[in-house]
Amino acid sequence: MGVLRRLAAVVGAGALFVMAGSAAHADTATATDLNAAKFSGTTSVGTHNAYDRGKYTYWAQALDSGASLLELDVYVDSISKRWRVSHSNPWGDDNNCEHANTPGQLYGQATSQDLGSCLDNMAAWEQLHPDHAPIVVKVEMKVGFNQTIGLGPTAFDTLVSQKLGSSVYKPADLLGSSYSTLDAAAKANAWPSRDALKGKFIFELIPGTVEQANPFDHYWTDKEYGDHLRDLYAAGNISQAQAFPAVLGAANGDPRTSRYDASIQPWFVFFDGDAATYVNNGYDTSFYATNHYILIMTDASNVSPAISSTAPTDAEVAARLALLAGDHASIITSDWSTKSAAVLGEVAARG
Repeated sequence: MGVLRRLAAVVGAGALFVMAGSAAHADTATATDLNAAKFSGTTSVGTHNAYDRGKYTYWAQALDSGASLLELDVYVDSISKRWRVSHSNPWGDDNNCEHANTPGQLYGQATSQDLGSCLDNMAAWEQLHPDHAPIVVKVEMKVGFNQTIGLGPTAFDTLVSQKLGSSVYKPADLLGSSYSTLDAAAKANAWPSRDALKGKFIFELIPGTVEQANPFDHYWTDKEYGDHLRDLYAAGNISQAQAFPAVLGAANGDPRTSRYDASIQPWFVFFDGDAATYVNNGYDTSFYATNHYILIMTDASNVSPAISSTAPTDAEVAARLALLAGDHASIITSDWSTKSAAVLGEVAARG
């Protein structure tokens, strides 16, 4: 990307901020147009590690934030056989999810609960906000799945389905009755509009840092869930799947071809990588927009010109959104939890 385009993005960001934001800041016609746009045709803002109590006291507050993506780190606890939510403790929970499964219980119960409680909080919160904008829930499986103890992809799907039911936008929803792979559906731009996705959660799965560092683990979350999707479809059970596996790590070209068996490559339509790596290396990110894939750019604050990763100005966030929308991002993320819903809820037209 040239310097002139970067400057144009920064200068024009104020206009984007006014045009694409919340009702308090938005030009009504433009905001309506963006809501009517396909999910694949917009760029929005997400928050890294939103389960951290240092960012939000309660998970419901993270949901209130307006962010289009919220992240959960999940450990499979092989001793207790539970789904733990924590950044670094594989044997216990350390998070802002409450022991609350009704709206009246939110914002005041004991925190540091397991994944099931995080999902309970989401179901309760949704009763208060049935028409919320679509929210991607990025789940980093820190140590991967463990099918040997019954905590594999099927158990994950069952838990999510039991807790959230029809509130989840699933791979089968993208396939509809017309497509036999997610790749085919994405290339046909079968994604619904943002309006049609009101009240929906979309789960993205990525392999975890511990899993990736384990020299004995050669079956990471992305491949395991890709196999899971392929096999469910072959068995006529694709409606059971609750999540989209993501290709993790910024790369040029189509990274699926060198990472996965040909039988599962078409089951990846989410891509997730470092924003600065995409942009600074001049990778052709138009590949993602042309094929209507969902591209999540992380650490958006580090793209030149770098801005604060925690407390940028509103104008800086708007400028960064404009810049990376031009680079074909679907969602940009950083640690911007202190920003208002008017800022975290910004949506731009994807370049």
